[in-house]
Order: sequence, then structure tokens, then C-alpha cells
Amino acid sequence: MGSNGSDPPRPVVGITAYGEHARYGVWDNESVLLPRTYPDVVIAAGGVPVLLPPVPESAAAVDRLDAVVLAGGPDVGPDRYGAAPHPRTGAPRPDRDGAELAVLHRALERGIPVLGVCRGAQILNVALGGTLVQHVPDVVGHSGHNPSPGVFGTVEVALEPGSRVGAALGPVATVRCHHHQALDRLADGLVVTGRAADGLVEAVERSGAPWVVGVQWHPEEVATDVRLMTALVRAAAQNRTTAP
Repeated sequence: MGSNGSDPPRPVVGITAYGEHARYGVWDNESVLLPRTYPDVVIAAGGVPVLLPPVPESAAAVDRLDAVVLAGGPDVGPDRYGAAPHPRTGAPRPDRDGAELAVLHRALERGIPVLGVCRGAQILNVALGGTLVQHVPDVVGHSGHNPSPGVFGTVEVALEPGSRVGAALGPVATVRCHHHQALDRLADGLVVTGRAADGLVEAVERSGAPWVVGVQWHPEEVATDVRLMTALVRAAAQNRTTAP
């Protein structure tokens, strides 16, 4: 996956982005943005990052991609899985929810690899018919998965040895988490491949092809460890060479 003329082109990885009001320089306006850590780890893993804004047209861009990363972000709207909002659930972001669900469904239709990060794992579960825990402390009795706004928790996750995540990271991984929601009822077609010590689901995947994984943590926040993103990029490269 090099860059000279004799090597195959690097896989192109689309990353879903935020739609937020932001201030930068002399400007103060609606923006499409993404933490720099996401494209950095895609590049380090051998891929070419492309940002997908939270608009319906992003689903059409999937036809030009080799893989998709569903990025972290705000709470998924509970209406997407038939629930009433919890008092601690954030304001709905229907534009982003709709765009990411469309991006994911198109990626699954095309059979290209997908990595869901935090919110992205939740989108994966909801898209396939699952539900979410709207406030994790209600279930586990502590705030270790989201210590405070802007502060990542450190969580140890036990991973299934035969899983894709286990193959990439080993039987145990110490990860960085920042989420107050999590997977509840698991969607058909997903299997749990990682749990925290408190029993919370931290990793899921679909069996068979293509490579589809969701993790409740933020692998992009550890720049020195790109093993999981490398697994995605390698799956994308392999998928491209074997696709009809």
C-alpha cells in the first residue's frame, strides 16, 4: 500500500463528520468538522481519508470508497430505535443520524469494510434493528466510561480470541472511552466480541464477509496504536482485489 507508481493505490476510507456551529479565525458559522486524530490514524494505517459531511449525498459517495469509518459524536436519536428520550439524552441530530444510516446501508449493500467508533458502533446496532442504553450509569452504577465532559475514561476490555478485534489487538485491550450510551438489545447479525469488566458491550461484529466491526471506544485517540485501523485498511485492500 505504498505511494510509488508500482504499488497499488492506497484504499480510500470515508469518515463521517460532524455538523456543528464552530468558531475559527475570524469566522463563526455552521461547519463540517472532525477531530484531526481520525484522518491521522487512517493515514498512519495506510489509507487515504475522505470526510463525509452529514448530508444525504454522502451515501452516493460510498460508491467511490473502499471502506467507511462511522465516527464518534452526539447521541443517536432515540426515535431511530423506537424509544422515548431519557432525561440525559442529548438533543437530536436528525441530519447526522439520517446521513450516517444511509452511508452505512450503502456500505453494507456494496460489501465494503466498516468500522464504527463509539457512536458509530451504536449507529451500526440501530441500523440493523438493535436498541441502546440511553444512560450507562443507570445500568453499571458508575461513570467510568465517561468520567466528565472532554475527559476519556480508561477501560480494560476482554476480547474474543477468534474475533476480528481480538485478532488485531489480542485477548485484552486497555482502551479510551467517552460514552454515556451503549448497546442494549443486540441487532440480528451482530455478535458481541468484547466486554468491559462491568459487562458492558464494548465490541461487536458481523460474521462472514465483509469486515464490519463496531467498538465502543476511541481507537483514534491513541496515535501510537493503529492496529485496529490497519486491520480495516487491509480488509479494504483485500476486498478491492477480490471484488468482481
